[in-house]
Amino acid sequence: MQRLEHLEHLDKHLVDELAQVARETVRDELREQTRKQRRKAALYAASGAVALYAGAAVALAAGLALALVLPDWAAALITAVVLGALALALRNAARPAPARAAVPGQRHVPSGGTAASGGGAAPGGTAVSGGRTVPVPPMPSVPPATGAVPPRRPNEGNGPEAR
Repeated sequence: MQRLEHLEHLDKHLVDELAQVARETVRDELREQTRKQRRKAALYAASGAVALYAGAAVALAAGLALALVLPDWAAALITAVVLGALALALRNAARPAPARAAVPGQRHVPSGGTAASGGGAAPGGTAVSGGRTVPVPPMPSVPPATGAVPPRRPNEGNGPEAR
């Protein structure tokens, strides 16, 4: 009997030691991955800052070029309007298009196609929208029959009132 207790102690000790080694290994791997990702994020941030300054230099050059043929205030105004329009276009390109309210009896046609050609739908149940493929749910061939599903009684189901 005492021998079994000694083996249980060894088993527990081995399990604890194995768990400690596994924790240390996982911790070291996560630390290495985090270090690499931190460096990559810092490089992306630096490239974004440099690109911002490059864009400002291009905008300044465009404004100065316009100032050669227009009054200074007009060149600055035109440059600001162009930059504002560019910012709006980039924001709209980054945001998905809002879903339109479906009119009963009218089939939704994605931009770039007709209902007969399947719209912008690509094979495999996806639609092409602004260069992106978006999953499209399957469309039933016939509308569901009204009254096909019997109404539920309040006492049926898995809700709290059924218990």
